[in-house]
Amino acid sequence: MPINIDRRQIQNLSRLEMLAKQAVEGFITGMHKSPFHGFSVEFAEHRQYNSGESTRHLDWKLLARTDKHFVKRYEEETNLRCQILIDASSSMFFPEGVRIEGDEFNKLKFSIYATAALIELLKNQRDAVGLSIFSDKIEVNTRTGSSGAHIAYLYNELERLLNTVDGASKKKTFVTDTLHEIAESVHRRSLVIIFSDMLDNSEKADELFSALQHLKHNKHEVILFHVTDKSKEELFEYENRPYTFTDLETGQEIKVNPADIRDTYLENMRKFKTDLRLKCGAYRIDFVEADINEGFNHILLQYLIKRQRMNAGGR
Repeated sequence: MPINIDRRQIQNLSRLEMLAKQAVEGFITGMHKSPFHGFSVEFAEHRQYNSGESTRHLDWKLLARTDKHFVKRYEEETNLRCQILIDASSSMFFPEGVRIEGDEFNKLKFSIYATAALIELLKNQRDAVGLSIFSDKIEVNTRTGSSGAHIAYLYNELERLLNTVDGASKKKTFVTDTLHEIAESVHRRSLVIIFSDMLDNSEKADELFSALQHLKHNKHEVILFHVTDKSKEELFEYENRPYTFTDLETGQEIKVNPADIRDTYLENMRKFKTDLRLKCGAYRIDFVEADINEGFNHILLQYLIKRQRMNAGGR
């Protein structure tokens, strides 16, 4: 699809891009101090030297500093295409007032920040990345690209979405229909990353899983980050007093004491997650829990683990 870029808007780094850079730099620094050291800068910019190959591109400075043999990785060696999908339906605006490192997050805002960090990491690895945003329809669906102007455009779209976080409209989720449509538009053999709570409102669970299978049928590798506020949505941690619960998609309200419905709710949620996990396993889709209270390092690490498996020819 054609992309109209307002170059005046993207001339300077956006606040979101600066935060993404800080998140990635902090993550990489942490990797140096962790058992996952091999996933850090060396993973992004180098590959391990294989005995017997030419030493022409050996990184001698890195060898002197670390006593490790790495070959500089060039653009033609890092040609991954990655399409990131964000569910922007009303259920993703839950909850209100969750604070992470001084900032307030809901599921959508968490997904936006995580996506920005992934874009920064992909850019550092010279990979091509595209963005799809969907609710009851596809709102944004870009091609993949790696140029500076393209990356700036993606950040601009994320900033635009971020500006809607505090003004949720009633948008039902039809994950099934949008995933089928996006599956046909994504370049074959891409890595597809989905941020969604998977609360599809279509009441067609089997078709939802069929849509996920469609992505695999088109030779994509898929990571589903199941975005939740674990304490509220999975553990149902509420005080023993009446609450008014509001359906963010319909506006319907119900007043109830959480203790009266906790057991039934927890059983239904357990079944929902078990079914989702089993179906993802059957379709060889990576199912990753993404608790908005846990920060972004887990997201970046899971991507790097997946990327390394793909480079090794595994799944």
